[in-house]
Amino acid sequence: MTSTRRQFLQTATTAGVAARSLAAQEEKKVSPNDRIQIAAIGIGGMGFGDMESALAVPGVELVAVCDVYQGRLTRAKEVHGNQLLTTRDYREVLARKDIDAVIVATPDHWHSRISIDAMNAGKDVYCEKPMTQTIEQGRAVVEAQRKTGRIIQAGSQRVSSIVYQKAQDLLKAGAIGELNMVEAWWDRNSAQGAWQYSIPPDATPENIDWDRFLGQAPKRPFEPIRLFRWRNYRDYGTGVAGDLFVHLFSGMHFVTGALGPSRLFATGGLRFWKDGRDVPDVMLGLYDYPATDRHPAFNLALRVNFVDCAGESSGFRFVGNEGIMTIGNGVTITKQPRETAPGYNIETFPKAVQEEFLGEYRKKYPPIQPTADGMRPLGEEKFLPPRGYNDHGDHHRNFFAAVRSRKPVVEDAVFGLRAAGPALLSNISYFEQRVCTWDPNTI
Repeated sequence: MTSTRRQFLQTATTAGVAARSLAAQEEKKVSPNDRIQIAAIGIGGMGFGDMESALAVPGVELVAVCDVYQGRLTRAKEVHGNQLLTTRDYREVLARKDIDAVIVATPDHWHSRISIDAMNAGKDVYCEKPMTQTIEQGRAVVEAQRKTGRIIQAGSQRVSSIVYQKAQDLLKAGAIGELNMVEAWWDRNSAQGAWQYSIPPDATPENIDWDRFLGQAPKRPFEPIRLFRWRNYRDYGTGVAGDLFVHLFSGMHFVTGALGPSRLFATGGLRFWKDGRDVPDVMLGLYDYPATDRHPAFNLALRVNFVDCAGESSGFRFVGNEGIMTIGNGVTITKQPRETAPGYNIETFPKAVQEEFLGEYRKKYPPIQPTADGMRPLGEEKFLPPRGYNDHGDHHRNFFAAVRSRKPVVEDAVFGLRAAGPALLSNISYFEQRVCTWDPNTI
């Protein structure tokens, strides 16, 4: 490794360590009496996981839970104690003066309404991604944050990941030169990965507040599959774009500093999971990112599919003019020396012209005798997180550090809408079969 390369790595590492130590410093300042009392609104799979991550943060205490299915309220007490307030009406939670913050992990069509009501009630909000089901709702969330001054953090954990922080550091330090293109994907081949979630045998009208689940969605008769597999339906969810594209947008925006694309087109189809869902199980998107003072112009290609036969995988590939950076479990920088001579194809030229061309070419690019020492090395560097690292934990630590310090989070309402916006427009592009435009600067 040359001294220049070593200096570059030291610069990148220093920036990342400084950023990642902030949440840890906040934790050290927490006194035993400095409690943050929280409530969880929506305690399905993601909501239960968020509760566990939140309660791992020193000083955080769960005092209330809300869900429209009685079985989940019963389970919450089994796990966290009978002292919990349990309710099917989130407004009862927001009326509690002893609750400082709420986790919103409901179906997507409730995200904006509950988040806005919570901020207006003086609560800080951790809202699962996508922050909103529509762009118009997202603008209302941004306005509520600005009006109330509350902390709101969208729940896409890559923004707090040390892996993505490392990628950001490396890209800023010029590890792959100038960015030209980004590819990202998320492929799944399991029933659970395709949202075929389990339906409890006690899913009855007595145990489920069906009207409250529907909210502003179209009214329809009781049909529990729509509650427990809500991601499959446009009335309540946002499809693969809102579930997974938004994660990819969040991570890529964090690494590059990009605010959003200016133009996009999405396509795909319903290929395998023909189970009554009205959203595709394969979606591909193309996005144009214009040049800004943060980055050069580049293109983004996204892919999500639930029909892959090779298991689940997710990752990024950042292509620069000097190398490639991939993100998976860690970060890998790959560099391949470029050819110095351009080569030639002169077979169709007259013989005399070929000889003239070759004479000039060999003057400019003298032939080099191949040797073992002259073989080109493939430069590759890997940066791996500690074994067992979980970025969900870091994301919740960052949120509660902000609740205590009142300092803004990275993934606030504006960031959340700039990630959700192109994902939601991807759905519009898919269903309306048209190119969409987007201006993230208007948020």
